[in-house]
Amino acid sequence: MTQVVVVTGASAGIGRASAIAFARRGAKVALLARGAEGLRAAARDVEAAGGTALPIAVDVAEYDEVEAAAARVEAELGPIDVWVNVAFTSVFAPFTEIEPSEFKRVTEVSYLGYVYATRAALDRMKPRDRGTIVQVGSALAYRGIPLQSAYCGAKHAIQGFHDSLRSELLHDKANVHVTMVQMPAVNTPQFSWVLSRLPEHPQPVPPIFQPEVAADAVVFAADHPQRREYWIGGPTLGTLIADKFVPGLLDRYLARTGYESQQTSELTKPDAENLWKPADADRDFGAHGAFDDKATSRSFEFWSSRHRDLLTATAAGVATAVGALLFRAARKS
Repeated sequence: MTQVVVVTGASAGIGRASAIAFARRGAKVALLARGAEGLRAAARDVEAAGGTALPIAVDVAEYDEVEAAAARVEAELGPIDVWVNVAFTSVFAPFTEIEPSEFKRVTEVSYLGYVYATRAALDRMKPRDRGTIVQVGSALAYRGIPLQSAYCGAKHAIQGFHDSLRSELLHDKANVHVTMVQMPAVNTPQFSWVLSRLPEHPQPVPPIFQPEVAADAVVFAADHPQRREYWIGGPTLGTLIADKFVPGLLDRYLARTGYESQQTSELTKPDAENLWKPADADRDFGAHGAFDDKATSRSFEFWSSRHRDLLTATAAGVATAVGALLFRAARKS
């Protein structure tokens, strides 16, 4: 049967790429975002990829809007099978240069937006005892970095929320699944429209991955939601390991490198600002940001995660063969 998929933050970046990836499988995709032109362009991309598009203008920081969108999706497309939470906003600045109202807005969009959307999805999925929710996270869900205190705080909150909710669903023996995909730095338009008080143009911390890498991971996680989370990209893996074993050393490393690595050498400011209003209201930014020349389209770690059983079997086979050779050599000696 044709899947019904909801994607928040669907007008650009990871959300846009994920919507297109589901559309290639013929899914009916509800596109939730604020920007009118971004939504229209995303709907065209979904239709061109072979899916059915339903664009809905929604501010995920408003629960009533999210709930109304969910009701409309089920009325027009059918029962929701997969809900993907991507929508976020941020401020690039030292903490003391972020206004309290700005910090609150980031939290409402980037954290409570996930909470509200998850509630709207679960209210429909749990009575049917089926469905999957994919939370798009970040390595920053575990490890905060300088200049992004509001965003890092939201991602940490999502991680705690995810852990709690997953335990509750397991307790209930529900056939509704929630999984989380921890992303590396991705080449999305956010760096062209984020509110920034940095002296130079913001950039993702290299190495940078294309949004299609993230989208493939989202689709795979939706198909295999029994795993609690997926780590995408070597930097994500390395960051999480370093934070677990040498967090103090990582503090000092980020203090030295975290400012410079998040800025280009250009003195230009971002093209737009989407904290209070959509940047793509009358302009489509697409899925990709301004760093195509620096971004990669492959992640060995994600490939390894997808083929974990094959790699385990191969390693076991190699170990068995080596053991047999050593046993024979020992007998001969």
